[in-house]
Amino acid sequence: MKKIGIIGPNNKMCSKELYDFGVQLGQQIATNNRTFICGGLGGFMEAVCKGVKQSTDTFNGQTIGVLPDDTPEKANPFIDTAVVTGQGLARNLIIVQTAEIIIAAGGGAGTLSEIAFAWQLEKKVLCVTLFDGWAKKLAGKNLDGRHNGLLIPVNSIVEILKHIDND
Repeated sequence: MKKIGIIGPNNKMCSKELYDFGVQLGQQIATNNRTFICGGLGGFMEAVCKGVKQSTDTFNGQTIGVLPDDTPEKANPFIDTAVVTGQGLARNLIIVQTAEIIIAAGGGAGTLSEIAFAWQLEKKVLCVTLFDGWAKKLAGKNLDGRHNGLLIPVNSIVEILKHIDND
């Protein structure tokens, strides 16, 4: 079972275009051998989970939300398994550590921290270049001299699928 991390903006920073892209992405990348792990809240995370749950290949337990709070009530309605951490922003490390490959779109400071964690842990991040934010700004760049080529620019769902299938 491949664990795919989903990182991007919350409700406040997620445009309608990015949300709609997230739903389409979720619909197209959901298969019976993939699970999706995210922060479990709204915005891009919710959009991708919504698309996954609309897919004919969805199954119970496919969407996992690692929540910052100590209660599951704030999880978006498309989360199958809510992991309550009470860890606040530290939950970002849990998401990245658990994922095998990460898809980043848009993003503010939270997404930036997740991309930095992924870099340090030598995890590939598929950085969607269609929307403004840290994913676009860092696509194709190296954060320091320790690694090379981990922040992969992608500009379509087809490209995302190609990388996920070949990883």
